[in-house]
Amino acid sequence: MGTIGDVVARTVTLALAASVALLSGCGSSGRHATPTTTAGPPPTTAPPATAAAPTPSQTTASALQAEANSAAAGDVPDNQVYVVFHDVAAGYSIKYPEGWAQKGAGSAVTFRDKNNVVRIVVAPRRPVTAGAVRSSLRGAQVTNGPAALRIGGTHVLKVVYTTRSAPNTVTGKRVTLTVDRYYVPHARKEAIVDLGSPVGVDNVDAYRLMIESFRWR
Repeated sequence: MGTIGDVVARTVTLALAASVALLSGCGSSGRHATPTTTAGPPPTTAPPATAAAPTPSQTTASALQAEANSAAAGDVPDNQVYVVFHDVAAGYSIKYPEGWAQKGAGSAVTFRDKNNVVRIVVAPRRPVTAGAVRSSLRGAQVTNGPAALRIGGTHVLKVVYTTRSAPNTVTGKRVTLTVDRYYVPHARKEAIVDLGSPVGVDNVDAYRLMIESFRWR
């Protein structure tokens, strides 16, 4: 058995050792707990998506164009059968020759048989002036109008213009299209009806029947 002094010395020694171990453990734990950072630019946030603004082609009707590689078109026969097309979304109906290919729906619909082409575009109503017509028909040659007339009790405006197709990839020939354009108003909108035929093709009677059949619903 040691003396009281020996006991006190051993107690002090053990207490010091425990204190050193505790401080060492805390220091090590503190080094591991501290996160490290690297310098760099602040994070960026992508701007919110916005809807694309309407383009002019969504609200105006450009000039009709023939297809140079299409087979030659002939007159619409006198005994041609017509069917009624109802465009519920745009709110109109019109007769067109049975068998013609239909493309599009709603505000823009085209009927075509080779280079006999009929297109109806429904757009917000705008003043129909000579300047506005020429602006919408860039690349075309306006030969007449706008002229006022009545069709089926409705006041309409008529414009006549011509366009030339791109060259045929084999022969280099171009097709010239003569187009009767009608602006048919209704409240705050209008239908722009283009009826086109290649030069030399006579569709006067057929196209008269079609435009006179146009009805707003």
